[in-house]
Amino acid sequence: MVIGGGLAGCEAAWQLLRAGLAVELVEARPAALSPAHRTLLLGELVCSNSLRSDAPHTAPGLLKQEMRRAGSLMLEAADATRVPAGSALAVDREAFAWHITSRLLMHPELQLRRRELDRLPDRPAILSSGPLTSPALFAELRRMVGQGLHFYDAIAPIVEGCSIDRERVFLGARREPDSRDYVNCPMTREQYDALVQALRDARQVVPHGFEEPRYFEGCLPVEVMASRGDDVLAFGPLRPVGLVDPRTGRRPFAVVQLRAEDDAGSCFNMVGFQTRLLQAEQRRVFRLIPGLQGARFLRYGSIHRNSYLDSPRLVDASVCLRGAPHVALAGQLAGVEGYLESAALGLVVGLLVAARVRRLQLEPPPASSALGALVSHVTRPRATGERFEPSNITFGLLPPPPRGPRDRRQRREAVCARALEQIEPWLAQARQVLEVHP
Repeated sequence: MVIGGGLAGCEAAWQLLRAGLAVELVEARPAALSPAHRTLLLGELVCSNSLRSDAPHTAPGLLKQEMRRAGSLMLEAADATRVPAGSALAVDREAFAWHITSRLLMHPELQLRRRELDRLPDRPAILSSGPLTSPALFAELRRMVGQGLHFYDAIAPIVEGCSIDRERVFLGARREPDSRDYVNCPMTREQYDALVQALRDARQVVPHGFEEPRYFEGCLPVEVMASRGDDVLAFGPLRPVGLVDPRTGRRPFAVVQLRAEDDAGSCFNMVGFQTRLLQAEQRRVFRLIPGLQGARFLRYGSIHRNSYLDSPRLVDASVCLRGAPHVALAGQLAGVEGYLESAALGLVVGLLVAARVRRLQLEPPPASSALGALVSHVTRPRATGERFEPSNITFGLLPPPPRGPRDRRQRREAVCARALEQIEPWLAQARQVLEVHP
């Protein structure tokens, strides 16, 4: 059984079918219509029609290359229905969903059941019900996993490490004089006031009609904090207490802290900068911060309603629930963000489940590949107290090349070349699991 007819569920079902297995695909629509969907088609795109960059040396482009090599239904549909969009892969939204729906419904081993589940089955299943999982099934998950369930509300931007102006920042942590854990962007009163005013004036994403603009007080959008008073940010995430700029010997008026996203320091999270600003406004406003005037953004901040599981504490290396090993997770519920990433995780989980059902050996893809990096993101154990946050595919999830070139483009080319080379043995193993049907 595959629960959910979104991109993750459709991709997982397709891989199971390719492996010669009969599949029951359970989709709640129209029995329970989500506020995001407009049709009854499988694989419906509910927001943008873009699947992001198709350029070969970008992180999304690398992921697409791997998915095409693995026989992705989503990429087959996208390539068949693409529309002009420069280097991005954009699709005719309705034709794309029709392609996926028809491919699945024409397969003799697929049964589509349109009904809402209120509990998990007691047989092998893939749960890919998405961020708007029905209340009944959500309650069942809460009963099963207890405190591992979260209500996700915010993402802060991530900037590329080599785009930070190191001449204008310093390393250190609050009240830890010997620490070099954070990159600190010091601000004068004038620079801080300019940032606050820019945040107040910037344009924001208009929420969907079904999204309520309610936020946790401990995780407010940065522009909301700016609107509450001139010094709210200076006493919040930008407080300079315990930080001394070694170049001046004085404490700055305010400090924006950047936290490394990986051991190599290739990308940094803007601490406390969860936001609903438009992406163009994020580029304009956040480049007012000293040290970030040339920042390149690997991920933009966003805020939206999104339920997901604390997967690293709940699943094994094959993305199966430890408390219910016959149930695997896929898609946004498991902790990835975006159309592409949801389908990618569905693809891998579908192959892993197919191998297990057929009693064949198949390990997850290598972490040096884009597919493997996503699996690693949702399965890698976190340190105590470290919060798990969903992510798009970025180069920050992939290990940097070992003695890589200094040029940014060459580094990325090296990472992509290594990924495509090292995933080939895994793809060969996966092909042994598949009994490909015309």
